[in-house]
Amino acid sequence: MAEEFDILVKQRGAVKGKITRIKNVLGQHTQNQTIPDEFLLHTQLKTIDATYEEFNHFQNKIYAAKPAEADDQEKKYVEFEADYNFVRAKVCQLLRGVKQEPDPQPPAAAQPICILGEMNPDEGIPDFDTCFQDSEDEDDDDEDDVPVDNSDEDDEEGGGGAGASRERNRIERIERQLLKRRQRREWEEKRNQKLFDYTQFSYYGSSSALNIFELAWHLSKDSIDLLWWAIVGVTEQLLLGKIDSAAYTFFTEKMRPHVSRLTNKATDQAIQTSVKILFENDLHLALYRHWSVLDSLKYSIYPACKMKLWTYKGEKVMHELLVDMGLPLVQAKQTFNAMDLVLRKEFHDKMEKFADKFHLPEIVYGSFVLQYGYRNKYSAADYVYSMLAILESVKKDRTPETCFLQSMDALSRSNKEILDEGIEICKTLLSTIFKQVQSSLEMHAVYSAGPFLYFILQEEIPFFTCPYGLIMLARFLLNGHVAVSRNRRARELPLIAVAPIDLARGVSLLVGIPPVCEESKSLFGKAFDQAAKKSGSTISQDFFETSVIQIRQSDCTKFLDAMTVLLS
Repeated sequence: MAEEFDILVKQRGAVKGKITRIKNVLGQHTQNQTIPDEFLLHTQLKTIDATYEEFNHFQNKIYAAKPAEADDQEKKYVEFEADYNFVRAKVCQLLRGVKQEPDPQPPAAAQPICILGEMNPDEGIPDFDTCFQDSEDEDDDDEDDVPVDNSDEDDEEGGGGAGASRERNRIERIERQLLKRRQRREWEEKRNQKLFDYTQFSYYGSSSALNIFELAWHLSKDSIDLLWWAIVGVTEQLLLGKIDSAAYTFFTEKMRPHVSRLTNKATDQAIQTSVKILFENDLHLALYRHWSVLDSLKYSIYPACKMKLWTYKGEKVMHELLVDMGLPLVQAKQTFNAMDLVLRKEFHDKMEKFADKFHLPEIVYGSFVLQYGYRNKYSAADYVYSMLAILESVKKDRTPETCFLQSMDALSRSNKEILDEGIEICKTLLSTIFKQVQSSLEMHAVYSAGPFLYFILQEEIPFFTCPYGLIMLARFLLNGHVAVSRNRRARELPLIAVAPIDLARGVSLLVGIPPVCEESKSLFGKAFDQAAKKSGSTISQDFFETSVIQIRQSDCTKFLDAMTVLLS
C-alpha cells in the first residue's frame, strides 16, 4: 500500500513538472522581452488544461489511498492550483497580445444560434446561469488570482519583515483559492442536481406535425391536408400515452380556429370532392365506425380495463351496459354501419349517459373527423390505428422501409384502400393484444421485482417484434394488472416487458412503460443506459423511443437485476 502511495505521489510530481517547465519558458520570454509564437501558445494552453485533468486524477487516487493525510495533500493541491492559474492566465494574456484584430464583419456562421420558442414552466428546463458560466469571467478570475512573484525584491530587501509579509500574502492567497474552490464545488453540485432532475425523465412536447403546420401557416403555405396531418400527429400522442389529456386539450384548442378557417376557405362545393374537418365528441373505442360495437368495446384498452372484460364478470357487465343502452346483442355484433339507423344516432348519447354508472368517466373526448365524398368519414384515431398497424406489419417479405412508405401513403385521400387495409390489420393487432393480456393475467405472468413490474413473453409473435406493438401490449397489460391487483402500490409501479424478436439469434425487444399515475413521463431512457453499464449487458438503443431497446436474451436476467438495484 505504501509503495503504491509513493508511486502516485511521484506521478503527481511528474505532472506538476509540466506546469513548472512551461512557467520557466514563459519566464525566459519575459526576461528577453520576446513574444512567443501564437501556435506555440495554443499548444501550451492545451497542455496546461490536460495537465489539470491529470493532476486531479492522481490527486483523487491519493485521497483514496490515504484518507488520513487528506489535509496535507490538500495543501499540495492548492499550491499546484496557484501555479496552474498563474501559468494559464499568463498564456491567455500573451494570446490576447498576439491575436489579430477581429473582422469588422464576422461571418454568419460565427454568430450564436438562438432557438426561439414558448417556454413551458411544467417542463422544468434549468436556467442558463444554473448550468453555464461565462468563460471570460473565469479567465478574469484566474488573472485576479495570479500569484505575484516578489522573490527578487524580497531577496534584495532582506529582513524578517519582508518574509513575514510574503508569508501573510501567501496565506491570504491560499484562503482566496480555497474559498473560490468551495464556491466552485457548490455551483457544480447545484448544476449536477439540476441537470439530473431535468434529464432523469423523458417526455414529449408538441407533435412535430403540429410544428410543421404552424411553420407553414406563418409562411402562408398551410393547407387543409397539412392541418389534418397535424391533427393525426397530436391524436397519436394521446392514444399512446405520450401526452396527458390536459396537453391534448391545449393542442386541440390551438387547432380549432385553423379548422374553421381552412374548412370555410374551401371553394369547391361539389359533394364528390368536398373536404371537411369537423370537431366533435368522440369515444375511446378503437375503430368502432369500422367494427362492431361489441368488438370495439372488448378490444379497446380503456373500457376493457375499466370493466375487466377478459373475465366472466366483466363480460356480464358489458352485456348489462348494452341492455341499459337499449342495444340488442344482435345489433352490437354487426358492423357499426350496418346497425339500425336510430341506434347509430343514439349510440354516442347513450354511451355518455351511462358512462358514470359503469365507471367510464373519460370515455368521451374531443376529436376531429375528416369527411370527403359521399361515404368517406374517418376520425383522427382511425388514421392513427391504421398507420400504426401498417408500420408494425413487418414480415419476411415486407421490410420496415416498405411498411413506413405504405403508412405514409395511407395519409393521402387518394389511397383510401391502403387506409382501409391498415384498419383491417389493426383489428387483428388489437384482438391479438387482448388475447395475450387475457392469458397473461389469468396465468399471473406479471411479476414484481420490488420497484417495478416485469413481464417476459416466451414465444415469438410477429406483432410484438416491433416497438409499437409491444408498447401497446405493455400499456394494456399494465392497466389490466392495476385493475385486478390488490396491491395499492400497483398504480405507482412501472412495467418492463420483454419479447423475443429472433429466437435463433437470441435477441429480444425490451420496453419500459411508466406508472399509470405518471403515464406521460418515463424514466427508462436514462435508467436503461445506466443499468446496461453496471451489468455489462449488450443493448442497442436505435429507436426513436428512448424506452425501447434491443438486448440479448442471455443478458436479460442480470439487466433486470441491475434495474432493481438502480430503482430501489
